[in-house]
Amino acid sequence: MSERRLARWRSGLVHRELAAYPGPLRRAGLVLLVVACTVVLYQQQYVQGAVSPSVLTHFGVSFRWYLTLIVVTNLLGALASLLAGLADRVGRANLVVAGLALHALLTAFAIPAAPNALGYGTLVACSGIVEGAVLVATPALVRDFSPQVRRGTAMGLWTLGPVLGSLVVAEVASNTLPHLHAWQDQFHIAGLTGAAVALAAFLWLRELSPGLRDQRMRSAQERALVEARARGIDLGEALRHPWRQMARTDVLLPAFGVSVFLLIYYAAVAFFVIYFTSVFGYSQAEANSLGNWFWAADALAVVVSGVLADRLGVRKPLVVGGALVAVVMTLVFASRATDPTTTPLTFVLIISVLSLSRGFAYAPWMAAFTETVEQRNPALVATGLAIWGWVLRLVVAASFLVLPLVVSAVTPVTTYGPTLAAIRTAYPEQVATLEVLPPAVRAGLRTNPPEAPAVSAALATIGTRFHLDRAQALARLLALRQLPAADRAYLQAHGAAVTRARARAPGQWRTWWWICAGGQLVFIPTVLPPRGRWRP
Repeated sequence: MSERRLARWRSGLVHRELAAYPGPLRRAGLVLLVVACTVVLYQQQYVQGAVSPSVLTHFGVSFRWYLTLIVVTNLLGALASLLAGLADRVGRANLVVAGLALHALLTAFAIPAAPNALGYGTLVACSGIVEGAVLVATPALVRDFSPQVRRGTAMGLWTLGPVLGSLVVAEVASNTLPHLHAWQDQFHIAGLTGAAVALAAFLWLRELSPGLRDQRMRSAQERALVEARARGIDLGEALRHPWRQMARTDVLLPAFGVSVFLLIYYAAVAFFVIYFTSVFGYSQAEANSLGNWFWAADALAVVVSGVLADRLGVRKPLVVGGALVAVVMTLVFASRATDPTTTPLTFVLIISVLSLSRGFAYAPWMAAFTETVEQRNPALVATGLAIWGWVLRLVVAASFLVLPLVVSAVTPVTTYGPTLAAIRTAYPEQVATLEVLPPAVRAGLRTNPPEAPAVSAALATIGTRFHLDRAQALARLLALRQLPAADRAYLQAHGAAVTRARARAPGQWRTWWWICAGGQLVFIPTVLPPRGRWRP
């Protein structure tokens, strides 16, 4: 390689701007690279949800603590999203490269090595800051490389990022958890994958120069005109008062609407594993395998709907149609929460259709939203997306503050349930015996020596419940000595509370899924302000 060529290559690693609008093949390659960056970003961001029960048990923290961490992470991500609006001034590509590299280091090495709950929470919150910034920069890059007539397809591909990230997390977890039992392994896998893609982005990711990206391009045929305009554009004037230009009704209202529409999405990311393990008794691997269907259906829907929106030349009918079906399927999903006989196959069918309809609405909405931002000022696309990311994170944080008030039963189930399950697995007969004895009888047996009336009542109860004669009942009662005192105390302290909570949890989760359906209904009228025709 010549010295001049080597110097130009080194300069391109820092100065990533393209002076000319790239051809179709290079644009496609850049868009796919941005999508790959988004996939691994969200694989790392969502891996926590796949192993949340193990994390809670490892650090000995409650579900409320876990929710507080999610709230704090989203609030910090909201702040980072606002700050990422500076990408209109400093560029997008370097922000993505630096963010991916830092996120990979946090995920692969720092978070798995956290010494305690405080350290773990601090590191996860730091990763949320990085994610909030990259969330804004990646769709801005996709917009830059996609003329409006192909915007639906491009945004469908970008939307694949979070969806495929979730799918990869669920697929990896469902296939490796039975063999790699440590929850840290899931973070190692995600972080190392992110590091590989961060290296690719460092080598090849580029962006348009400010003069090129600060314009609207209807179709690729306008390339020469856009380049000519770029030479004379007044960037200082275009970037004046950015927040005042973008904080308008047709930006803020749709951003809020899509945020409440996505409540079911964020509930799936954070709580599907907890929901299916605590309410239906699935293992973590089985719960993640159900997630495979949800995310695979979503991935298919966002691409198909994006392409269809471009072919038909409309956005809003697809958005509204998908949202209406999503409302119906969310209500169907909620109805199964209180039916313990629901089979995994039934859940596969319900969540697949739910995810298809939700994804069918989202990709055309993203295209319409970016076109609305462009209509206001194409030089401030990142600022408009920063407002969207800020509102989204605030709504998600608020929803997770409300969730423990609605689903209060999940706290004792997730906090004490795993330890109780381990005790039951180790001493199944002894635990079953204790659970049939009335509290007064158990208290009488704890005295030294045990009270005679309590012993007689215990023998009668055991014999009746398990159909045993007196000698067999006595042997079963004496077997309680094998249960360690600490485990017996834990059962007595938390067993009844967890049993009551398990009885309440299905109805409370059903209420939360109803709230998610309500958010989808609120979303529908907010489709009106953005750009986009109703008929071709």
